[in-house]
Amino acid sequence: MVADLSERPSARWRRSVEQQRVRVAAGELAADKAYAAQLWPAGFIAAIDAVLAVYEQEVAGWGGSPTSGSPTDEQVWAAVERAVVGLNDADDGHIETGEREDLAEYLDRVLTGAGVDVEALTAGRGLERGELTDQWRDW
Repeated sequence: MVADLSERPSARWRRSVEQQRVRVAAGELAADKAYAAQLWPAGFIAAIDAVLAVYEQEVAGWGGSPTSGSPTDEQVWAAVERAVVGLNDADDGHIETGEREDLAEYLDRVLTGAGVDVEALTAGRGLERGELTDQWRDW
């Protein structure tokens, strides 16, 4: 199954938690094998969603009007920094390798969807595209 590239990682995590809850309730999955709620507790998912919503709104605002023009590289970097710092604050030890990759890719996809050339953006700072979040990331 290929993930929807526009879907937040937190939506997939929430869905996994719910699917396991239903399977446990139906007797299809032993409660001690239902790991999703421990990996992604509801409070963690809500905190991640809040950060991503602010980021999405900010990025969407760049193309919202003919007078807004394209964002500067510094505006883009500032938005990424705010999102990453917010994700750091929301983490609480739940972001591991898989989540880190999902979140970094999602931040990139939101920028790409808004017309930002992430490859050029990162290259402008001597970075690889995959290093978009590295400067501020604790997770």
